[in-house]
Amino acid sequence: MKFIISDISQIEIIAIDKSIREVGRLRKTYGKGRWRKLKGIATIELEDTTICQAELHWYEAHGIGKKEIKIKYILD
Repeated sequence: MKFIISDISQIEIIAIDKSIREVGRLRKTYGKGRWRKLKGIATIELEDTTICQAELHWYEAHGIGKKEIKIKYILD
């Protein structure tokens, strides 16, 4: 993924704190916080300059921000 072009919409919480498998690693890498795993839809530009809609997944904690954004599915 090269760039996220639009705002992320249709945001849903997938998991919170202890229900996240990697919460220990997240705390060790980025710090303590109330970690949440989220998903949402955004328009992105891929490495080959293709523009498309995709479902993104990421981790987020208050005061730390979005971390490890990844493309889960290309929607068009």
